[in-house]
Amino acid sequence: MTIDPILLSVYARTFRSITDEMSLSMERATRSPILCEAKDYVTGLYDAEGRMLEQTENLPILAFSLAPVCKYIRNYFGDDIHSGDVIFHNDVFSMGNQNNDVAAYKPIFFQDELVAWTAVKGHQADIGGAVAGGYNPNAVEVWQEALRIPPVKVYEKGKLRKDVWDLIFANIRFDIVQHDMKAEIGACRVGERRMLALLEKYGRASFEAHKETLFEATRKMMESEIATIPSGIYKGEARVYYDGRHEGSIFTIRVTITVSDKHIRFDYSETDPQTNGFVNGTFTSSASATVLTLLQMVNPDIPHNEGMIAPIEIVIPQGTILNAAYPKATTFGNHLCPPNAEAIQRALAPVMPDRVTAGWNNLLCSLTTGLDREKNERYVDIGFMGLKGGSGALRGTDGYDHIGMIDASGGVLDQDYEMFEQHTPHRLVKHELLIDSAGAGQWRGGLGVETIFEIGSDDTQVVTFGDGDFEPAFGLFGGDSGSLNFIRLTYPDGKVITPKNKDLIAGVPRGTIYHQQAGGGGGYGDPKKRDRAKLMDEVRDGLISPEASRELYCVW
Repeated sequence: MTIDPILLSVYARTFRSITDEMSLSMERATRSPILCEAKDYVTGLYDAEGRMLEQTENLPILAFSLAPVCKYIRNYFGDDIHSGDVIFHNDVFSMGNQNNDVAAYKPIFFQDELVAWTAVKGHQADIGGAVAGGYNPNAVEVWQEALRIPPVKVYEKGKLRKDVWDLIFANIRFDIVQHDMKAEIGACRVGERRMLALLEKYGRASFEAHKETLFEATRKMMESEIATIPSGIYKGEARVYYDGRHEGSIFTIRVTITVSDKHIRFDYSETDPQTNGFVNGTFTSSASATVLTLLQMVNPDIPHNEGMIAPIEIVIPQGTILNAAYPKATTFGNHLCPPNAEAIQRALAPVMPDRVTAGWNNLLCSLTTGLDREKNERYVDIGFMGLKGGSGALRGTDGYDHIGMIDASGGVLDQDYEMFEQHTPHRLVKHELLIDSAGAGQWRGGLGVETIFEIGSDDTQVVTFGDGDFEPAFGLFGGDSGSLNFIRLTYPDGKVITPKNKDLIAGVPRGTIYHQQAGGGGGYGDPKKRDRAKLMDEVRDGLISPEASRELYCVW
């Protein structure tokens, strides 16, 4: 078949419009704030073999975790896949990335043949296990974390399997999860309708031919980007602090990057072994982190389909902290993305100084659960407002101030204040950018943020996770590091508790003041070379103090 270059562009743009529309459907139909506000989900479109056609990456760490599972499901069911099927999956030991990230997959049939899949994966408010909300810092094995959902049909040939549905949701605490999974199914159906309309218009043969050409063109685009990196072997490392069980424990992520012509290889074979605690990753979450870190350094216009990842090789041996073996606990795995990215940035900084960033503030997050007395309902909340801090600067550009969930939901306004007080019994006291938190540099890091709220439920449970209170975001090429994070609880009787960075504190009383600071990103370049007019504006606006301008930037 003759390839029409204009039609090829139509296919590429239509694939993206399909996943974008699926994403909008999720935003409008879901109920949990982690989905409808923080957009902790991804929507994707795949061919019959599970190869990526396009995706809408609201939360990047999830974006590259759908295709591996789609291929697994295709092999798992074999010929037992039918029009009208809907398949759920979250199992981290069959290519899932995190237990709470539950996916719905829907096969698309055209003229009685399987031609494509739509899929949606989102972070659910609860997934069973020992701790409400899914984060259990005391876990050492998967059953203490979550309900495992290997590939299972909840709809078969268009008919709801009520027994399977009830079995799953009998093991999940909050009814809102059922509603949000229905929204995932609905978004898959939106994508199915749009894909069928495309096939009706141009035909199966045209779709297949142009799809393969699109893959090939995208592969060549990525190869040309890799070719701009000098061939060689580069090494970097980063640390992970405390596994939730062993005080003072430190683990090192080590990556060896081999660039050879148009191919790039990331080898984590020298990374430390898995932990006997909460802090492990899965292959899928770790590989996703590797891909999205590389994407920060290449042409942003490269289509995100199977051709994009073809020149990339990722080696992560099982049994390492980035690819834990069954049945280890792995819920923290998504949050190993920042140190993984840091190791890659450190490795490539000497040969790609224009494309790497200084360090991003490491995560320190909390999750509160309890009973809202006014509604007589249980609630769960991940504190989006204060969980991340600033990103690192790069040559020519300051870092982003408080990046929030790293998606399209709005940085410092990652969680709407009024919705926070509607969905939880808490009362917000303060939320603002944190003065002097950014690493100084010719281009400064992004500012961190300060959050204070009053806990409004009795017998509240607070779970903390992250390691942003150990090591600040690093500076590059003379830039300074950012600031550290902390979380502090002040009880009504004046008692002050500073949680560990992987901790579970039960029985926190109503009226407790929750205080959190998320640090800033690292700076890039000599602070003395920072633009003086811009610096004076920042001092006037209260982002940098006069004292810091004198001490760090040598002004006045």
